[in-house]
Amino acid sequence: MVRWLILCVIGLAGAVQAEGAQDTAGSTPRGEASGPGLGESPTLRTSPRLGIHRPVDEEIPAYLEADQIEGDPNNELTLIRNAQVRRIDAILKGDRINYRKNDGEIEVLGSGRLLREGNLITGPRINYNVDKDTGEIDSPNFWIGASNGFARAEHASIFSRSQMRLTTVTYSGCLCDNPSWYIKADRVDLDLDENEGVARNGVLYFKDVPILASPYFTFPIKEERKSGFLLPTYGTSSRAGFAMSAPYYFNLAPNYDLTLTPRYMSKRGTQLGGEFRYLGANYSGTVSGTYMNNDHQAGQNRWMYWSQHQQKLGNGFYMDWDLAAVSDDNYFRDFSSLGLNEASTTYLPRRGRVGWSGNYWQAYAQIYKYQTLQDPQAPLVPPYDKVPQFTLIGHRYDWGGFDAEWETNAVTFRQPLFLGQRYGPDGDRLSSYPTISYPIIRPGWYIIPKVGVHFAQYQTDWYNLPQYMGRPRSQSRVVPISSLDAGMVFEREATLFGKASTQTLEPRLYYLRVPYRDQSELPVYDTSLANFDFSQVFEENIYSGGWDRIADANQITAALTTRWLDAETRLERLSLAAAQRIYFNNQRTTLPNETPRANIRSDFLVAASAALTDTLSTSLTAQYNPYNDSWSRATIAGRWAPQRLTTVSLAYRYQRDPPSGVSYQPQGQNQVSLGVQWPFTKRWYGVGRIDYSLRSTEGEPIINESPRITQAIAGLEYKGDSCWTGRVVFQKYAISSTSNNTALFLQLELKGLGGLGTDPIALLYRSIPGYQPINPPAPPGSPFERYE
Repeated sequence: MVRWLILCVIGLAGAVQAEGAQDTAGSTPRGEASGPGLGESPTLRTSPRLGIHRPVDEEIPAYLEADQIEGDPNNELTLIRNAQVRRIDAILKGDRINYRKNDGEIEVLGSGRLLREGNLITGPRINYNVDKDTGEIDSPNFWIGASNGFARAEHASIFSRSQMRLTTVTYSGCLCDNPSWYIKADRVDLDLDENEGVARNGVLYFKDVPILASPYFTFPIKEERKSGFLLPTYGTSSRAGFAMSAPYYFNLAPNYDLTLTPRYMSKRGTQLGGEFRYLGANYSGTVSGTYMNNDHQAGQNRWMYWSQHQQKLGNGFYMDWDLAAVSDDNYFRDFSSLGLNEASTTYLPRRGRVGWSGNYWQAYAQIYKYQTLQDPQAPLVPPYDKVPQFTLIGHRYDWGGFDAEWETNAVTFRQPLFLGQRYGPDGDRLSSYPTISYPIIRPGWYIIPKVGVHFAQYQTDWYNLPQYMGRPRSQSRVVPISSLDAGMVFEREATLFGKASTQTLEPRLYYLRVPYRDQSELPVYDTSLANFDFSQVFEENIYSGGWDRIADANQITAALTTRWLDAETRLERLSLAAAQRIYFNNQRTTLPNETPRANIRSDFLVAASAALTDTLSTSLTAQYNPYNDSWSRATIAGRWAPQRLTTVSLAYRYQRDPPSGVSYQPQGQNQVSLGVQWPFTKRWYGVGRIDYSLRSTEGEPIINESPRITQAIAGLEYKGDSCWTGRVVFQKYAISSTSNNTALFLQLELKGLGGLGTDPIALLYRSIPGYQPINPPAPPGSPFERYE
């Protein structure tokens, strides 16, 4: 069989060379010049990659191919067997094609295929005008390239390049012979330019059972934003009862949008929520909030707002704010979003800042206040507001070998009244801390000497509080600080579990010298005792925050780390570390009610981590007191993940309770956590987490607490096929020291459409280490998904 090939050019041959027509070829009438020399035959030009090319002229070259071509090339052609007409804007194929070149009419008979903009339409008969982009198709099958959606219809009418209408339609986002879900509609209008599909009298079927119906709804055609109702969410919790919401999304502009969410709660009433997002060349931010008129249980109006904004002002200047507030202390306990344990929220920020950043200097001014949400069973003294704070930071690195830093702060502190009383003084603090160091870093070792001077000036209003009587209003403090940090790294070839490895040995010594200064009469605004861990053990102060106390020090810290690295992959298989401080003086500087240290050695810090196999890993960090043979803090964790969608993690966390009356240390912890994702069958998967607190009354803690479950999650996931997933998840969590909240999630996830119900995925990701969705998200579609 002989294949005939005709190249037809509609218009000038020069259009072939135009940008955007690289994938086509043209010809000229016989005997006329074509290309650089007379008599040269036209050639196809290759494109280096697939790309979307737009026509540069209304007269577009066409490429025709078939086993047999009959007719007049200048008027009407008939293409027989394996026929196709290819243009830069459309491709048509079929068993037989009648092509009228003068008016652009194409009739495809038998096995018709029309490909435009990555969308493929097939049918037994296609009438299409390539010049007007209009046509009719009988019994079409329709594939949407951008979303991988598929539709069948009785008839399709094409009105333009972007608009078409399908009648008696069945649509599914799942490309299966028998899709698990589909939508039937009397009519669907598609507008590709507007990214909108409009369905009339649509019914959503799942397993051939109708589950949702609407006389009119719209949906996006591409994976792009579009105004309209989002899928409703529903669930139940013990604090709010049955809750259902129907979000509506407003795609206002490419750089900002709005979502309004009416939410009905059977125990409380109707709430309206909203979120506005915006993004510009020099700014971005979000504004969100909710309002409920007359909560049925609380008997009052309930509301919340949160605004975050960042903006560049030019020439290094910027501004930002973070503002939040709620109507009452119990807002997050009563209205915590399903799956998000927001009930533990204690402080809401109210901060505004203006700043400048240059090469060597940074400066900002801010006002930082808080709303403290109180638990009646565990009241908290509100933190100090900073109204205002001015900060100047300078740094210059490798300045003739030296590194110089300088930070200066000026803050006015104001503490809100608590239970109608004043619990602390107000005042102003000016602090400045310049430092200079000279790092000497060589292969295998380093040494870093550093010196600095910390200056602080206080102007304090003691308010004649009895515990502060007789303290001066104006006080200052100057403390020189010097340190020397040195370390080495040794390596050797070794074996671990019979495998070739590289073992390192990394000793480190850190000497710190801070002379004693009497600070007992200085106020304490924002300073607390830092956790003693591997990062803090090499810090210049045992206190964190604003350094209202700087501990005197004449001490050296010794640390030793060894690692085993896989010889081929350099993966760290095993790591062991230990550290301890040696004190040459007793501690004299303390926080109020703090017992000064009298030991000459600190607690031991130990840490270990091991990837015992490719599926089993463990870690341990602990703080051990050698004087009373007890553990002050410990975390032990292990995780086993033998295969995908299978993980078991177990962790134990312990922290000793602080002494009675000490508020600058966190409360103790004694908790076991277990997280699991486990396949029962090829389709059924279990998920769960439990946090169990072993704490009981020790001495006189601030909160009397007995052993209890602080969080429990249990759920089942069902992987129906590649098109859908079902989930049911139960959650119970503590919202205060004496009460809990429970929630139930039900979700039907339909691939290509979304999820019906309340999505628990964020909860599972956060709560179960190593959790993986049983149906991973589909990759985005491409216009060349079905390129022919």
